[in-house]
Amino acid sequence: MEVMHKNSSSYQTKFILVGFTFKPKIQFFILIILSIVYSLSLLGNLAIIVAIWLNQPLHTAMYYFLCSLAFLDILYISATVPKLLTILASNDRIISLPGCIFQIYFYSSFGSTEFYLLAVMSLDRYAAICQPLRYHSIISSKTCLWLITLSWTTGFVTFLYPIILVSDFSFCGPFEINHFFCDGSAVAEISCSDIQLFNLLLSSFASAVILGSLTMTMVSYCNILFTILNISSADGRKKAFSTCTSHFTVVSLVYGSAIFIYVRPAESSSPNLNKWVALLNSVMTPLLNPFIYTLRNKQVQKVLKDTMYRKKS
Repeated sequence: MEVMHKNSSSYQTKFILVGFTFKPKIQFFILIILSIVYSLSLLGNLAIIVAIWLNQPLHTAMYYFLCSLAFLDILYISATVPKLLTILASNDRIISLPGCIFQIYFYSSFGSTEFYLLAVMSLDRYAAICQPLRYHSIISSKTCLWLITLSWTTGFVTFLYPIILVSDFSFCGPFEINHFFCDGSAVAEISCSDIQLFNLLLSSFASAVILGSLTMTMVSYCNILFTILNISSADGRKKAFSTCTSHFTVVSLVYGSAIFIYVRPAESSSPNLNKWVALLNSVMTPLLNPFIYTLRNKQVQKVLKDTMYRKKS
């Protein structure tokens, strides 16, 4: 491994990602599966973006949120999976220090943005179900675009200071990161700098983002549930439930894995188990999101079918 040394260990410029250890046949099988999953995720999310972009009836707040989430999922899965595929295909586990820092930043930023987006989408569902007559005045297109911009901006600012701290770390070896991508905690473990402030900030910011957005989401859903239970007709309750089932399913997937990795006490975490849960969170959520929304949303299904029919014609 090429390493540049001067008078300080801080000049370490390359690291090795440990990733996962598999037998060759199993590694090849997992490579094929992950390649298919990655391709399906890109195609599924891109199909949603194109369908919403090309069809005027879908130019409403709910679908703007969905389009933003689909675009985010493309970026989120692309922040980690291509490098993992490279490791599995060629066993090239080396990553540069700048590449590592950028990966930490973008993975953290995309993850934070997803939590913020899911929180504002829960507010959208709250307005649609609990304030249906005022929905279009509460969640106008202008308000929707403002909320999306705020989510992205806040997501990219949240972890900026911890990333700056990482860029000042010194590394004394071993230079092996026990993960399949540059996770902030895993990188801090191999640093010989004082990482106490970084770990405190990382844990505090992650807990604030996850639990703060989850609290907003749960408050919205408590009000939604209360409103639905007060609907007199069974058909009305069923219709109201169907409008938020997709979002609630996605929320359960995203928050469940994130809380397991980042909100538990550090001493109770297992690096190997965290890697598998992080893989589930990084790969399955972007894959399942488009299918969850399209399978539950008849209007999106119709638009996708019409779009495909027009292209074939």
